[in-house]
Amino acid sequence: MRLAFFVNSIEGEQPTFATGLLAMAALNRGHEVVYLTPGDFTLRQDDSLVVHGLVLPRQKYKKIENFHAVLQDKKAERKTMDVEDIDALMLRNDPSLDQTARPWAVHSGILFGRLAEQRGVVVLNDPEGLALAQNKLYFQGFPEIVRPTTLISRNVEEIRAFADGHPKGVIVKPLQGSGGKNVFKISSSKEANLNQIFEAISVEGYLIAQAYLPAAKGGDIRFFMMNGEPLMRDGSYAALRRVPAEGDLRSNIHASGTAEAVEVSDEVLALAEMMRPKLVEDGMFLVGLDIVGDKILEVNVFSPGGLAHIRDLTKVDFTETVIEAIEKKVAMQQASAGVLNNRLLATL
Repeated sequence: MRLAFFVNSIEGEQPTFATGLLAMAALNRGHEVVYLTPGDFTLRQDDSLVVHGLVLPRQKYKKIENFHAVLQDKKAERKTMDVEDIDALMLRNDPSLDQTARPWAVHSGILFGRLAEQRGVVVLNDPEGLALAQNKLYFQGFPEIVRPTTLISRNVEEIRAFADGHPKGVIVKPLQGSGGKNVFKISSSKEANLNQIFEAISVEGYLIAQAYLPAAKGGDIRFFMMNGEPLMRDGSYAALRRVPAEGDLRSNIHASGTAEAVEVSDEVLALAEMMRPKLVEDGMFLVGLDIVGDKILEVNVFSPGGLAHIRDLTKVDFTETVIEAIEKKVAMQQASAGVLNNRLLATL
């Protein structure tokens, strides 16, 4: 199959990114891989949708560093092709990275993903589901029992009152954002630097305040789900514990957090099960849940990372399981298209 990966930029891709591991796994299974970025689509006057993608050499790789070197090769082949010649498209961009410098790029994956889906391409995650999930407000649609107590507002007094109602403190962060940027802990409304915190976060829009969970001191669990089920291979779960650096609230790996092996408990599996119905309903093929104690802090649906660290910790490569699942989806799509074509021919 021909599998395309949609990312923010080629030059921004790093060897540790899950997208590269997925692409490498696809190549090692004999598939063709294409990389696309927000400016690579053209809808022509005849209503055909073409892409101008970076086509990677069809070869196998043992090391992600070797794959990454080929990806970053300035001489890599660019090819124009009809989107209908792509079997599956994975939308792996992070819209929040483009919202300031390239606002035109924020919605391009969803918009052109819809057009690709209409033309028979398997698009993952589903663009309609991603359109619902463009900020953390999406999380409020999941069962209340899995969520920390939450307030979403731009009203400073509302947030002050919310903080006073939670003696253990609250976490405040942008409603639209990712990667641990502008995340603060507020102990009470009387903190001297509250105005500066509000000012820093509110530049990006609405604020989300969540009751602080003391268990967060020990970090959170990044837990992957695929097709609404825990992602597993060889009896292992795709999960890790992210531990924040001393004095830092954020457990994000790129923000100085460290990755540790984790034993997946029945409590974690119960939380995942409560998330399953909506994830399936919204067409969320591959997601990462961030879990603290008996609550889920976030659901990452655009470009959840951590598979490289999980592979290193568990010695299990979960990317093959993901590619196998995509192969099945493509086969089902092609079989369905074949049935429809046969029915059309029978009416002629």
